[in-house]
Amino acid sequence: MPNLASTLREEIARVARRSLRAEIDALRKAAAQHRKHVAALKRQLAEQQRQLAGLARRASNQAAAGATQPANNRVRFVAKGLRSQRSRLGLSASDFGKLANVSAQTIYNWERETARPGQVQLARLATLRGLGKREAGRRLEMLAANGGGKPRKARRARSGGL
Repeated sequence: MPNLASTLREEIARVARRSLRAEIDALRKAAAQHRKHVAALKRQLAEQQRQLAGLARRASNQAAAGATQPANNRVRFVAKGLRSQRSRLGLSASDFGKLANVSAQTIYNWERETARPGQVQLARLATLRGLGKREAGRRLEMLAANGGGKPRKARRARSGGL
């Protein structure tokens, strides 16, 4: 009988292992799917965090740009840059002065750094920075057609004797 008992015990163990193996395989498959899902969620979370960080950086840059916007409206003046721009356009000081609505002597003074342009003149010079030779020539022609460069100041009529 010991033989029958041991055989029965072995058979029960075999059937139990077989049923456990089937359940364990199902659990392994489910665990693998869960791991894949968790990994996908982690990747998605990392991507969203990167996007959020990028948006935060852009927002802070825009806020900083908005806060410093009035300071950035100031145009830098460099005399050497004015000289090189005038020579790049191939214009005389007189012609460049007509474009900038100032006299030729003023252009020379700015280039020699004996004088500096005011805010209004700086704004005009900034608009001239992007001009090419053809556009500068067209503007000079338009100014010549309209009666010259710098508008003359209206002289006051003197009241008084002859």
